[in-house]
Amino acid sequence: MTTPDDDRFSPNAATRAKAALKRDPWDLPDVSGLVVGVLGGTGDQGRGLAYRLARAGQKVIIGSRAAERAETAAGELGLGIEGAENAECARRSDVVIVAVPWEGHAKTLQALREDLAGKLVIDCVNPLGFDKKGAYALKPEEGSAAEQAAALLPESRVTAAFHHLSAVLLQDPETERIDTDVMVLGESRADTDLVQALAARIPGMRGVFAGRLRNAHQVESLVANLISVNRRYKAHAGLRLTDV
Repeated sequence: MTTPDDDRFSPNAATRAKAALKRDPWDLPDVSGLVVGVLGGTGDQGRGLAYRLARAGQKVIIGSRAAERAETAAGELGLGIEGAENAECARRSDVVIVAVPWEGHAKTLQALREDLAGKLVIDCVNPLGFDKKGAYALKPEEGSAAEQAAALLPESRVTAAFHHLSAVLLQDPETERIDTDVMVLGESRADTDLVQALAARIPGMRGVFAGRLRNAHQVESLVANLISVNRRYKAHAGLRLTDV
């Protein structure tokens, strides 16, 4: 129940709300000092994101169920990347990217609920199925992988981003720029601004706010279409949003 004394009705709250609406959407925070953890950092997508962010100067920790696997992957990537067991990775990071396989998504997050409390979590998992016709989207009971993460991590700040990136390009040291947009979804502007700023650390990449978490399903499922594009044209297609 709200009352007229509620903070959201105060003149200061109204002023802040108006200021937020007028703020330049490209005025993003400095995230260079944040430690980024990557759960699933031994897989292709996780390794690629860890490599690109570390190459841009970000402090990165790779997480895995086995610390030895994470340490091995970190050593192979270099760039000051560290490896740790998932729980330690979560505890030591300011921002945690979830890049685990869809099949292990719920189990992994359930086990890390306490370690991820208070953290900014970026879910980039795409629930997909595959058959002889190719890739197709799955729809979790919660609506999307990101919404499942939010349900399992009530004390974390869950966002969704980095779904449409080619793991091949991310891991290719000869690729200097990755010219693509990253669609960022979340409930708090402060959090989505941080994710956009992280995306912008990677040359050629741009983070664009794309709505609240309830809109994550269509963003996740679009990857099935990109897989079809890439197979037909032997490409590593991403996305560019026009007129933004």
